[in-house]
Amino acid sequence: MGDFTPRFRELVYDAETDSVGEFRGVAGPYWLLRSATGGAGWLADPARVCRADPIERLSAEVARANARSRGEVL
Repeated sequence: MGDFTPRFRELVYDAETDSVGEFRGVAGPYWLLRSATGGAGWLADPARVCRADPIERLSAEVARANARSRGEVL
């Protein structure tokens, strides 16, 4: 964990919160992540973040598509 720098909007897994989020940028020593379905972002310790595996990415992408189909703002 934590041995990479994700691309903007890349899906990553935050072990501290047990959540998948989009990488949105760097805020001091932390990474700013945001849920793939929108909402408030959170600060994550880069040492506790890794690339989302294929199942986590698929789940997040389906959740995003479902939210979009319901007309939710992402």
